[in-house]
Amino acid sequence: MLAAVGALELGLIYAVMALGVFLSFRTLNTPDLTVDGSFVLGAAFSAVICSGGGNPFFAVFAALIAGCLAGCVTALLNTKLEIQPLLAGILVMLGLYSINLRVMGGKANIPLNDEVTIFDIFAGTALEKYGELPVILIAVSLILILFYLFLQTRLGFALRATGDNEYMVRASGINTNRMKLIGMALANGFVAVSGAMIAQYQSYADVGMGLGMVVIGLASVIIGEVIFGTKTLLRRLIAVVLGAVLYRLVITYSLSRGLPAVDLKLISAVIVAVALSAGVIVRYVRKYVRRFAGTALGKKLVPAGFGVQRKKGGEGK
Repeated sequence: MLAAVGALELGLIYAVMALGVFLSFRTLNTPDLTVDGSFVLGAAFSAVICSGGGNPFFAVFAALIAGCLAGCVTALLNTKLEIQPLLAGILVMLGLYSINLRVMGGKANIPLNDEVTIFDIFAGTALEKYGELPVILIAVSLILILFYLFLQTRLGFALRATGDNEYMVRASGINTNRMKLIGMALANGFVAVSGAMIAQYQSYADVGMGLGMVVIGLASVIIGEVIFGTKTLLRRLIAVVLGAVLYRLVITYSLSRGLPAVDLKLISAVIVAVALSAGVIVRYVRKYVRRFAGTALGKKLVPAGFGVQRKKGGEGK
């Protein structure tokens, strides 16, 4: 039971990161590998500020600003220097490794064992017995609602249209480079906020904790879309959140069944591969089922010996 609650809490925190991945991969239709670096960037800012006795909510806000700046750098490399978005993300991710170490004072790990975090806000109240879950639910719900309302604005529609058809949007007089800049900044801002919350939740920040975040975010987005559907925008956003929670539950169940921790990244890659190819797999299954059903039905309807040819001259003898 405790493992399931922990998986739910982690899944909801990672859902914020998944919303950022959704914004870059789905809304802007841009592969962004900055995520692995901006996640740690948010965790680093959060850990440094909290370990210095700073306000934990300000730490999360600082992580948001830092993540937005990282996303802006990636967008500028893509739009102004005309570097491919995939390569631009890789370059920023590599650069952020050194920057994260600088932010953390050259330390690879910063503990937050006795520091005040955002999860202590309900200390001494009736909600304290529920642990960190109330804070996480409030934070994720607020982010989800604000993100949905933003995508419903004129700027949000322009952002979504840029990902759907950049040339049409440009012909309408909208600056697509500005849209990409805003979108990438917000996407990495979400990722950094998730990293900041994870650092305070797990009471430490590590320079290597961002490895594979892109895969986790993609897995959450794809699983949510496949299982919960994509008919409306709100449904898609909720599906991303539920996909992140379901992903963590699957990982937790796998670990409880004896899966070695060293195989987690492999399992994540397999989950993403299966989710991405779900449509093709279903299509192949339906094709073979129809073929098998048609063959079986044909054998049942055709009488025995119906197709046997008679010998020439056989009639009239």
